Amino acid sequence: MISTHILDTHLGKPAADVEVKLMDARGQVLATASTNSDGRVLVPDFGLDSIHAGDYCIEFATKAYFDAKGLATFFPKAVIHFSILDAAQHYHIPLLISPFAYSTYRGS
Repeated sequence: MISTHILDTHLGKPAADVEVKLMDARGQVLATASTNSDGRVLVPDFGLDSIHAGDYCIEFATKAYFDAKGLATFFPKAVIHFSILDAAQHYHIPLLISPFAYSTYRGS
């Protein structure tokens, strides 16, 4: 299972209403969701019955988020590529954003 959340480090709070796309290795969109008021997309929000071992990516629409805040950004999207090795595990992929930087890590 896959989940994610976004923290806006510039404002020091979760990033709500950010469109998030989950894609397979070929770039086919598997699911689209938006972050909730806590900046999270939970597993049911993706609406997937199952996930399999393989390569995936998550694309975050950061430009629209920063535009709504009246802030310019250098990165119109943040895209994170990752590999699912064991489909029985929970894969949490956090994103930390600011207008001119982003970072990620394997969460729990």
